[in-house]
Amino acid sequence: MNRLEAKGFELEPLHLAPHGLVVTKQPVSIGATLEYLQGFYYIQDPASMMVAYEIEPRQQEVILDMAAAPGGKATQILQLSRDQAFLIAVDISRQRMRSLRSNINRMGFRNYILIRGDSRRLGLREAVDKVLLDAPSSGEGIIRKDPTRKRSRSLEDILSLSALQADMLSAAVNYVKDGGVIVYSACTLAPEEGEAVISHVLERHPNIEVVPLSIPHSPGVDEYFGVKFDKSVRRCGRLYPHIHGTEGFFICKLVKRP
Repeated sequence: MNRLEAKGFELEPLHLAPHGLVVTKQPVSIGATLEYLQGFYYIQDPASMMVAYEIEPRQQEVILDMAAAPGGKATQILQLSRDQAFLIAVDISRQRMRSLRSNINRMGFRNYILIRGDSRRLGLREAVDKVLLDAPSSGEGIIRKDPTRKRSRSLEDILSLSALQADMLSAAVNYVKDGGVIVYSACTLAPEEGEAVISHVLERHPNIEVVPLSIPHSPGVDEYFGVKFDKSVRRCGRLYPHIHGTEGFFICKLVKRP
């Protein structure tokens, strides 16, 4: 803060996240400073920033990020653990992996491994302590920044993404140890990509339980156009632009019982 303010930036603490800052004035782009290139900070929406706090990264834990690029949540996990958790960061896109590698190197972290591949086929049965799945989604949560998102995805697109998300989350259940934590998130407000995915995986895996979130949020919805979901999805969280001042986002924390 001191270095940026000395350059003419004006910053305010972000009340939603302990380490977050809001840039209210920038004499140059906040992504074009020496401090950015030195890895002092990462630029992202508050909703994305809040997800990593639900993981509660601790030293010596093995944490899997199943859709890690471009690296906002991956670098935050390592930041919160003081680079003392071991991060397995996976992404299927060759192009996006370049961004992930660039960001994680820029910020100076060391305790990680990067894998390009399909995170549904890792063979890590009950091998990790915690899993973050920030799932590929329709991205309709960024409507306030990109109004074209209102019409850029068809219902078929959303249903196809919902099936992919459920498969990825089921894989996460297999990867995590008994007692381990899974945090599922998606940049969307479509119940098909949120509560429907959670409800489907709860039915498929009876040993998974939804637990309350610690971050500010609105509750999940347990019924949508006459379709009823598992009642425990009410413990999931929704972030709304007009209520929380963030992108539209869905977040759910799950625990695997022995």
